[in-house]
Amino acid sequence: MDSAKISGGPPPRAEITLIVNGREHRLAVDTRASLLDVLRERLGLTGSKKGCDHGQCGACTILVGGRRANACLALAVAHDGAEITTVEGLADGDELSPLQSAFIERDAFQCGYCTPGQLCSATAMLDEAARGWPSVVTRDVAAEPELDETEIRERMSGNVCRCGAYVNIVAAVQQAAGQAAAGRGIAGHTVAGREAAR
Repeated sequence: MDSAKISGGPPPRAEITLIVNGREHRLAVDTRASLLDVLRERLGLTGSKKGCDHGQCGACTILVGGRRANACLALAVAHDGAEITTVEGLADGDELSPLQSAFIERDAFQCGYCTPGQLCSATAMLDEAARGWPSVVTRDVAAEPELDETEIRERMSGNVCRCGAYVNIVAAVQQAAGQAAAGRGIAGHTVAGREAAR
């Protein structure tokens, strides 16, 4: 049943501002709307996918302030003023990020449905590792994390690929991590890197 009919009026709305991929958007949103629905339906940013709608598959992963978030579980009204990056904002104009290029070179996708969430999650994960954040499988938490296969699989475990492209996803992340370590840098394409450049 329609909530407006039950309550006798329109659903409650709130005015919010979202900074998405560097552009400011002022919106009046239903207070119950998820960030995913606002991004897809109101802003036309359909890269982030609705998979399980329960925060379990990672298809909707975006970056909020440079950190990973499941957009399907986040209320839009709770993110007033937030800086958000979707998969559409990972490239620098027509130039793909090193991670995006690695996904293509390593054939790290099949149907592609989970790929936007995988890319956003891996972008933040590489930034977390560069900052020295350990994971649950990091053997020496005082040392700089080494992004071997075990580390990458653990750090990306919130993103499900139903096609099973995990081997190539891990290879793509390792390639991008190697480029960052060699100084060619993924940082210029992360949210933190772009914000520092502003």
